[in-house]
Amino acid sequence: MPSAEPFPSLIVRADGFAAQGAFAQAQAEYLEPDPDVVARLEQLLRTRRAGVVAHFYMDAELQGALWACDWPHINISDSLVMADSGVAMAGAGAREIVVLGVDFMAENVRAILDASGHEQVGCWRVAEGPIGCSLAEAAESRVYAAWLDKAAATPKSLHVVYINTSLRTKARAHAKIPTITCTSSNVVATVLQTFAQEPEAHLWFGPDTYMGQNLARMFETLAQLDEATIAALHPAHTPATIRALIPRFHYFEQGNCVVHHMFGAAVAGQVEREYEARADLDVTAHLEVPGEMFALALRAQREGRGVVGSTKNILDHITGRLDAALAEPRADRPKRLSFVLGTEAGMVTAIVRALRERLSSASGEDCGVEIEIIFPVAAEAVTATEDDALPLIPGVAGGEGCSTAGGCATCPYMKMNSLDALCDLLERLPAASPSELASFEPEKYTEVVAGKTVASLGTEPILHMRGFQRTGALPDALLADLRAR
Repeated sequence: MPSAEPFPSLIVRADGFAAQGAFAQAQAEYLEPDPDVVARLEQLLRTRRAGVVAHFYMDAELQGALWACDWPHINISDSLVMADSGVAMAGAGAREIVVLGVDFMAENVRAILDASGHEQVGCWRVAEGPIGCSLAEAAESRVYAAWLDKAAATPKSLHVVYINTSLRTKARAHAKIPTITCTSSNVVATVLQTFAQEPEAHLWFGPDTYMGQNLARMFETLAQLDEATIAALHPAHTPATIRALIPRFHYFEQGNCVVHHMFGAAVAGQVEREYEARADLDVTAHLEVPGEMFALALRAQREGRGVVGSTKNILDHITGRLDAALAEPRADRPKRLSFVLGTEAGMVTAIVRALRERLSSASGEDCGVEIEIIFPVAAEAVTATEDDALPLIPGVAGGEGCSTAGGCATCPYMKMNSLDALCDLLERLPAASPSELASFEPEKYTEVVAGKTVASLGTEPILHMRGFQRTGALPDALLADLRAR
């Protein structure tokens, strides 16, 4: 049953914050970090000439300190940008790149650094033990391998694998069936372009089941729209071509992210009741959330009151709504813009930073607009610490307290990256021997698949995606492989 209590929320103003609920209060504590902590981190980064690439889902304490550093080699983004940022930092003189994310992210950064000629640049994780991911692990299963065997036996098949998987997964898949990676930012474009170039293709998307379901639902919705609307999305498509691709779009049915899984029917029901009661409320949802939450956000998007997509799409929607409000005459501006954050709560730090920059630049005229970020989680989804100054941190420990009545909305794997762990690693970098730091390196695969190393073959689907991003078309080699099967 949904909670009778309101969801926790954070009010962002030009001059500060207001929080409702322990979860939101714990987030707010870290939005203005201790200057001494920031100074220590910045000194370590400068003296080690180290760059940091971090995912939006890092914990609030770590993100707060990173955002506050005045050091050019720091980037907090979605997974699409992380490896590119690492390459840019290496090109600008960074000697070490620290990856704050789960293990497949560090693997991807290492692989792209090597492919870009930066083999000498160090690449590091901040935990000695594995930093896993439920979604990536689903793609390592025998069930996924059997699903790929079925795909490989189907003529003209292309495997579109979510980038949130290991290099081993990418290599083994590519050995069986032509494979290209995607992110939540470019998956729709990848699917539509595939069928534009090869209408008779079969496209197999995995391993995220919810994203696959949501994409299928999105294509069914698109098929009902007029030709002009569809052409604006992709000039080669019409309602007829969208209808034709639907039975050729297949998705894996046994993989999900443990965090996005928490945005289920009970949460969506409570959000929907608030949405219907409040004309000022926008709903955002990541493509990985379950169908109920996705359907609500898709409806909100059609009504001009929401967005579905990637973390960047969500950030752009929220900041875009504020920009539009600030462009109005002072008397016509809404007093409050409210958004349900339908993704991992760590995203709020980047959102608040972007909002505060805009509010601060407009505050000279008393902009009069505040933004409410609503977390669709249980108010008690926090962990007690032994720190007198900061007794609570957002998220729960070890999974306790997570439920579909209001989940954690924080990834326990991502939270294995901490500020203390980052600083400890940076302290050790100049003096430690390579053997002492071996456990902090991304996994080095020794196995050979189809006559190539896992690192080499697993990088090919990523490079195919890079080629698609540059040209807007599937690479010739990938397309030729697809047609030859």
